[in-house]
This record gives sequence, C-alpha cells and structure tokens, in this order.
Amino acid sequence: MLCWNMENATLLPCILVIWASAAFIVSYIFALLEGHVVPFVPYISDTGTCIPESGLFGFMISVTAMLGAATMYARYKIIEEQTSRGTFLCKWFNLISLLIGILGCIGMGIVASFQETSVTKVHDAGALIAFIGGVIYIFLQSIISYKSCPQWNKKRTCHIRMTISVISMIALFPMIVFAFLDGMGKYKCELGVEPSPYHQASAVCEWVVAFGFVTFFLTYIRDFQDVSSNEQGPLPSCLHTCSSALSLLYLPAWSF
Repeated sequence: MLCWNMENATLLPCILVIWASAAFIVSYIFALLEGHVVPFVPYISDTGTCIPESGLFGFMISVTAMLGAATMYARYKIIEEQTSRGTFLCKWFNLISLLIGILGCIGMGIVASFQETSVTKVHDAGALIAFIGGVIYIFLQSIISYKSCPQWNKKRTCHIRMTISVISMIALFPMIVFAFLDGMGKYKCELGVEPSPYHQASAVCEWVVAFGFVTFFLTYIRDFQDVSSNEQGPLPSCLHTCSSALSLLYLPAWSF
C-alpha cells in the first residue's frame, strides 16, 4: 500500500469527478457509434445494455461506485474531526448522511452488475436506490455545509450545493413518473423504434440528476484542498482516512 500525505487527499474527489463523467460520456459515445441508442436522449443505462459497451459500462460504473463510497467516507471523517473542534452538528446527522450515501453507491453497483434488459426488476430497483439515495445524500450534505459555515465553508459554496440539491430533487420526481409511464426495461438494442416522449423526458431528467451528483462532488475539491493545506489547522486523524480511501484505487478490477 502506498504512503500518502494530505496533499493527495484532493485527488479523491478529482478522480471521482473525472471518472464518473467519463463513465457516462464514453459509454454513450460507444453505444451511439454502435447504433444501439438514439442521439437524443437515451437513459444512461441504455448506453450499457448491449455488447460491446455493456462491459465497459459495468466496469466504469462499478469503479465510480467505489470511488463515491471512498469519497463519502473521507468526507464523513473530515466533518467528524471538524465537529470535534467545535460542535456545530449532531454526530448522528453526519453518520446518517454517510449511510444513505453508501446505500446509493450500492445501488450503482447493482445497476452495473445487472443489465437493464437481462434482470429488469433488479436493475430498476438498483437505479431507484442509487438516485434516491444520492439525492438525499447531497441534500443532507448541503445542510451540513450551512451548519459548518463560516468556519469551514463559505456561504457561496453552501448556496451552490443547495442549488444543485434542489435541482436534482426537482428532476428526480418527473424522472421516476415518466419512466413508470414509459414502461421501464422495454428498451431494445436497435434504432428501429423512436422512443416515446415519456422515455425522452425521463432520460433528460436522469442525466440532469446524474451530472448534478458530479457537479456536487466537484465542490468537494476545495474542501479537501483546505484540509491538505491545513488552512483551518491540521487534521491529523484524517490522514489515515484519506490514505485508506485512496488505496481503494489499487484494488484489482475483479474486486468490483
């Protein structure tokens, strides 16, 4: 296992944002080139339903779930350390936020492991867990950001996070409703049938929520930089946490 210093803590959210964005975009490009999806707008899962892009989709989403869980845990430990220096938050609130976030990551793992057209009900259940858990997590983290302001967060950052959370929550409900009306799991690996308006509306909302998550984790980079540069004083107990989280990147691919 590599020995990491706190300067490397910022790598965790950086890698998560880059990898998650690539997972969505690369799978979409491959599926589009193979003629398996319409240009505007497939479900994210549609881009990983057919061979050969299904293997790439499953692998990249699995790694995204692992990176997300590692980032959430590192964030949890940082907040725990900050709270111990000046009580601004109930410890259970931080823990509940972490558990819900991890549940969302498990949902992503289910989505990656069970393809949309193969095991539809399991895939759809995993997608619901991932999106609902993810939206609740970023909303709770937005509240935590306000609680820790101004000592550990700037108001601008808090406003940005809450805006992302609200937009994601607003997009989540029509995503679920339109998907139900369209009939989840009916997508085929061909362009012979034009998707229904319900399908497209739900897919647009799904992409909004997905990149809402990516944008939210992008705001973590500054927080991790503050820890790395010790702007608020050293946080020694976070060193081992971030080292352990970053070491997850070196797990072999089959462990996902």
